[in-house]
Amino acid sequence: MLNTLKTRIPPPVYLVLTATLMWLLNNHLPLYHLFNLPWRYAGLVLIFLAGLSDLWSLTLFLKLHTTPNPMKPGAATHLVTTGLYRYSRNPMYLGMSFMLFGWWIWLGSLTPVLLLPVFVFILTKMQIEPEEEALEARFGEEYLNYKRRVPRWV
Repeated sequence: MLNTLKTRIPPPVYLVLTATLMWLLNNHLPLYHLFNLPWRYAGLVLIFLAGLSDLWSLTLFLKLHTTPNPMKPGAATHLVTTGLYRYSRNPMYLGMSFMLFGWWIWLGSLTPVLLLPVFVFILTKMQIEPEEEALEARFGEEYLNYKRRVPRWV
């Protein structure tokens, strides 16, 4: 069943579900409160900066007139390797991870951070690995060379 769900759920859905579960953990099972105001505002700054990096990465797709649709990675017409894609093959997913990290800081308690590795694992298995297979099939050696040069996350 998991194979049929790969690339079927938009990554922002994973983001929102994880953020909601983090909020629930923070409110119902706060283990230890780490961050208080004004330090929690650093989390909002991180969310904002991560959102900007995601928007910048999205514009690179639009400039090349290729699809940014994570549901159909095989429909890409160009391989994006500029901007943040020089440092990470998945800057938008990295941005989502930083948004959740910022959300954790904003929430303040220790418990929600436990979901960050779960988010990364699920996104890797359900989205990134299938995307990599599709891009390898679509772009062949060009994508394999890119994979050798640039790490998956950072």
